[in-house]
Amino acid sequence: MKRLKIFAFVGMTALFAAFFTTGCHRKSEEDAPSSPQLIEKGDGHSLLVFTPEDYSVLESTIVKKIELPGVLETTGQVTFDDRLVRTITSRVQGRIEGVRVSLWDTVEAGQPILVLYSPDFMSAQEEYVQAQSKPAVQGSTSYAEMSAWMLNAAKRKLELLGMQDSDIVSISSATPTIVMRAPIDGTILQNQSMVGQNINPGDTLYQVGKLDKVWITADVYEIDMAKVKVGQRLEAVTDAYPDEVFDGVVSRISPSIDANLHTAQIKCELDNPGLKLKPQMLAKVRIFVHPEAALAVPQRAVAFDGNAYYAFVETAANTVERRKVEITSWNEENYTRISSGLKPGEKIITESLKVNALYHGTRGESY
Repeated sequence: MKRLKIFAFVGMTALFAAFFTTGCHRKSEEDAPSSPQLIEKGDGHSLLVFTPEDYSVLESTIVKKIELPGVLETTGQVTFDDRLVRTITSRVQGRIEGVRVSLWDTVEAGQPILVLYSPDFMSAQEEYVQAQSKPAVQGSTSYAEMSAWMLNAAKRKLELLGMQDSDIVSISSATPTIVMRAPIDGTILQNQSMVGQNINPGDTLYQVGKLDKVWITADVYEIDMAKVKVGQRLEAVTDAYPDEVFDGVVSRISPSIDANLHTAQIKCELDNPGLKLKPQMLAKVRIFVHPEAALAVPQRAVAFDGNAYYAFVETAANTVERRKVEITSWNEENYTRISSGLKPGEKIITESLKVNALYHGTRGESY
């Protein structure tokens, strides 16, 4: 009987010991702080304190100031190079007898484009024919000089009326009808000529333009004006040919600024192989400006939350600060350029989305 009591006492003692040990162990697990712990700072920033084990698995990097390839992006519109556009106007009073080309036709320099009737041509041609037919008096130098002067004057008058040298030298008799020719290779951009139409001096007949080289007129913000220089190389891409890059240079910079938009216009000169670039096309332009040094961090090191960007900066052992940062334009893949909020040499966590989710978890929020 005594043995039974002793065994019962020992069993009860072991049971109570096991109960209290288990209970204390569970209580210590429940009381153990979770990682990370949140410490709110008075300046609006927050600190996250990790256990050494949890912090050791987080990837990090050092903020550095690096040399960046300078690229300035803008948009613009394709236009004709006005140096390669010619307006053909009438220099006489007359009537259009024939039209050889129409709108958007491609022409070559010297190609007949218009037949024009005008008595002004007839009188000028008569003067030229007479000057040609006057023989020089033998032994009279002054008479020969006078004849040459009259011939040159008659030829000059025909040139001023719009006749080309190839047509002038072929004149054998006066006629009121002449053929007008294209002054340059190009495309007929404007046609205001109709058969039977009466014309006066100064009336526009055609406009011819070349598309071998074109301009893109683009806008640059005032803050970026100091970066742009004449002669800088650029690339342009259009929606029509998204996989084709057109090379060019900055050709002109406007001397004035748009007071409302605070932008200045620039003209970019580009080669146009295959005449693919058409006036009024929209284009994205990348101007290669002088390289500059800037703070750049991996994109994964910056988290967008609400209406701002944040980075997690190491401030002490196993401790990071959730800090607001400002970013600026960046064209290199997988990197972000920092304009404020970070300093060279600081250590930041690259897994910003993960840590930002932990930050919201400590506040009882979802992210």
